[in-house]
Amino acid sequence: MGYFEDVTSDDPETNQHNEQSSICLHVFSDLSHVPAAMFIYLLKDSYVYGTNKATSKFKILMQLVKVALHNAPQPGPFTYVVQCMYIVPLLGKTYSEGFSHMLMSSLRHLKSVESMRKDLLEAKHLAAQLVLDILSSVVPHENRILVKLLETFEIELRDIAHALYGSELYNDDLVKAREHIRQYVKCFMESESNSMAVTLITRFSIQCCDESFLIKLIDSNQLEIAEECATFMGKEMISLVIQRYLDMKMLKSANKLVKEHDLTEEFPDVSYLYKESLVKKLAEKGCWDIAEVRAKKETKLMEYLVYLAMEAGYVEKVEELCQRYSLEGFVDSLVPERVFCGSDYLDLKKLDVEEIVWVDEINGLLNATSYIEACKIIGMDCEWKPNFEKNSKPSKVSIIQIASDKLAFIFDLIKLYEDDPKVLDQCFRRIMCSSNILKLGYDIQCDLHQLTQSYGELECFQSYEMLLDMQKLFKGVTGGLSGLSKEILGAGLNKARRNSNWEQRPLSQNQKEYAALDAVVLVHIFHEHIRRQPQFGVSEGCKSEWKSHVVSRVNNPRRPLRL
Repeated sequence: MGYFEDVTSDDPETNQHNEQSSICLHVFSDLSHVPAAMFIYLLKDSYVYGTNKATSKFKILMQLVKVALHNAPQPGPFTYVVQCMYIVPLLGKTYSEGFSHMLMSSLRHLKSVESMRKDLLEAKHLAAQLVLDILSSVVPHENRILVKLLETFEIELRDIAHALYGSELYNDDLVKAREHIRQYVKCFMESESNSMAVTLITRFSIQCCDESFLIKLIDSNQLEIAEECATFMGKEMISLVIQRYLDMKMLKSANKLVKEHDLTEEFPDVSYLYKESLVKKLAEKGCWDIAEVRAKKETKLMEYLVYLAMEAGYVEKVEELCQRYSLEGFVDSLVPERVFCGSDYLDLKKLDVEEIVWVDEINGLLNATSYIEACKIIGMDCEWKPNFEKNSKPSKVSIIQIASDKLAFIFDLIKLYEDDPKVLDQCFRRIMCSSNILKLGYDIQCDLHQLTQSYGELECFQSYEMLLDMQKLFKGVTGGLSGLSKEILGAGLNKARRNSNWEQRPLSQNQKEYAALDAVVLVHIFHEHIRRQPQFGVSEGCKSEWKSHVVSRVNNPRRPLRL
């Protein structure tokens, strides 16, 4: 910090500055004869003239303050800091809160020093008076500093009474002190400074809030404050908060409070409902394996997971779970009441798709490439096995789907790469780098990133032309590709198999249909989008609307595109 450098010079002005620096250094090493006002002035001066960046200067200054408070401030460091806290607001808002925080934090490590305990006890009365002065706006400090002051000096109601009525307290002085604080609590509540209100309520045992106040806190999403207040008010109010959470479907928060306050007897179903909601969320994300692990220990939860798989139309998952956990009887009891809802979703039949072609050998790759090169518009997507371990690398891309409006190819990238990576690279470069084929994807840059990570030595996924990300074309539509399909085509996509095992061979027919649909639907969405613009039709006006989103990235190839 440049201001603390002691450098001599022939220049009188420089020497005067260095003399000030020496004074400053002396002050920080011995506070025994330095008034609080001068100390605060020097803090500001040191900060203003320091040569480091603001954050670094503040950290350095804080370390100096910690050391300085060990160096004989009179009458003691805690009393000295309270005196400083009266002066800091005079520096203005630019410095007040930061310097106040610095001073209060610097005292934290001194509280454990036995020789400082006497000064802390004596300073409490002065700190209590400062609290009252802040509450009455005589000394302008932010609420956060007021809270820190209460915590650092461990201010109790008796300290407030002492500051109000003197050291000889009578029986009703504590009652009067509590009533005095209650008036400030009401003011904070009226101004909606609820955090400060609850801090005073809990610290000084102020009976000042009711059910309506708690509900107001919850409705304004001030949940931590509501829970703190309810805990102070007792079991009945905690139960009220839990019930409110249940009404709002906030099962995680409700379950946490039930556990913390041992209210299982009063709310016996909350734990199960919370587990059920977790299983449902995982199923909705397609994380069926994780959902199964969560449900494993409870038959009722496993039955619910089977029900979710039925509802999603995930037939093979239903069969898999029933076989593994002997739940065939449960399924039989549900089928008459609830049919699979696959009809609620878009499928290949509704789009009149003629065929899905599985490609896992070189001749098939060459034939598919020739067909795709003759297309004007194709949809593209890829899949890889999900990896749910934290901080682990994603699995290698397993398949890539490329489709026209009538035909879908699913390429087994793992096998094709093992058989002949050179031919695989050449074929896909012919597709990716063709300026005659409009290639549609959804969040396609993510797919390309995964492909590059999986097959980085291939050039085919590093260069492309005529690429259109449908996510960017339809920025206002939510719900992913399924949401876009519902918006444009009138029906969404069943994403239940999204996180299935894409490395298993052979893929199930349902997996193939799921994968193919993600590519085919892009072409149909694009055609429908064009059809809805009669004022342009297929003219240049319509083309310009989507063409601005088309991107290309062509690197210099090391090998020719043709075989």
